[in-house]
Amino acid sequence: MPDQFSRTALLFGQENINKLKNRRVAVFGIGGVGGHCAEALCRSGLGNIDVFDGDTVDITNINRQIIATHSTVGRDKVVVMRERLTDINPGVVITARKLFYLPETASDVDLSVYDYIVDAIDTITAKLELVCRASVLDVPVISSMGAANKLDPAMFEVADIYDTSVCPVARIMRGELRKRGIESLKVVYSKEAPQKQEYDPSHLQFPDPSRPILASTSFTPPAAGLLLASEVVKDLLSG
Repeated sequence: MPDQFSRTALLFGQENINKLKNRRVAVFGIGGVGGHCAEALCRSGLGNIDVFDGDTVDITNINRQIIATHSTVGRDKVVVMRERLTDINPGVVITARKLFYLPETASDVDLSVYDYIVDAIDTITAKLELVCRASVLDVPVISSMGAANKLDPAMFEVADIYDTSVCPVARIMRGELRKRGIESLKVVYSKEAPQKQEYDPSHLQFPDPSRPILASTSFTPPAAGLLLASEVVKDLLSG
């Protein structure tokens, strides 16, 4: 009898479907990029997914985040994500951690339990902390670079961090990782130059005024998230 993974099994084979059921992946950051990545992993048959984010759904998230609807505004992102993923696959084990991964909180997370880590975090310091700790443990990581202020989803690609260009986030990460002796990092990044924002957003009232207000669309962050998920699944199956 067919099940929800029957069509995926036509590509992967049933043995690989079973393999994915026994893998555990962490997704750090459940926004426009990380949310779409987590859902794609779930729909691909990953058996264990841990989601990390300290934020709640905001009205301005609705334009791009897969968990953001008027009915979820104000709720914890990781809780909404867990509910959505378990509705997609009742057999998946979702661990939801309401946590901003930062150098100050990094010791609260045991990265050694994961088969793969997805970095969809916004802040450079947190991304560096996560990548460096995973590197010490030899846990594979894929990291999303900047997806804001972009219009063309076709400009995203997968590369090693040291082969990237154009992306300002990737430029900073390259320099900082080189200082830390990290020789390689798989990333998803865009070769599209950041678009100029059309107006000054300073009049907008956001919950955290210390965080920059960046422009976004419904199609570029999801494209980056789907690329992340694709690479995770392919690497897990080839490993």
